Amino acid sequence: MTISRRVALFLLAFGVWSYLLWPAFMRNTWNSDRSWAQGSPTAYLVVHLVIAVVSLVLGTIIGVLGWKAYRGTRS
Repeated sequence: MTISRRVALFLLAFGVWSYLLWPAFMRNTWNSDRSWAQGSPTAYLVVHLVIAVVSLVLGTIIGVLGWKAYRGTRS
């Protein structure tokens, strides 16, 4: 399968976007009043932590695929 340079850059941008978006989201969720009840994490925090971790993993995979495809289009 051949990936065009435009698609490769899009995938790479998606990976970068994930690392810009999700850490800020997680910081805001961590500091939210709904995240903690009597010193222990709530379901709200756990669910959003899982979403953020999965999104970062997928963003990493997509970004790496984009980087490899971009490098392949340069030659």
